[in-house]
Amino acid sequence: MSITLEQLREQRCVPRRGAEHALDAAAITERLALLPGWQLVEDGAAIARDFRFADFHQAMAFVDALAEIAHRENHHPDLEVGYGHCRVRFSTHDVGGLSENDFICAAQIGQLGC
Repeated sequence: MSITLEQLREQRCVPRRGAEHALDAAAITERLALLPGWQLVEDGAAIARDFRFADFHQAMAFVDALAEIAHRENHHPDLEVGYGHCRVRFSTHDVGGLSENDFICAAQIGQLGC
């Protein structure tokens, strides 16, 4: 069953524990194709994207908006923030790889206009 970007954005994260919640390669490929700029990293155990901004203030405003999404979804990325950039990395540690939650949050972050 195919999923659309809009369907990902409308979903909400739920607690996922155990390997049975890890997405298979086909599901990962399908979802990643919906998310421009995101890429598989760490041998497929995570997705990441680099965002660029004009200055530190804009980067921090992005981090603040991203933090609202992460808090609401109770699914938190790893962040690397510096002057004019932010690298966002999602993985679901409790499943040992990628889950639907990672793609839900990545899709919602895409609505921030970056």
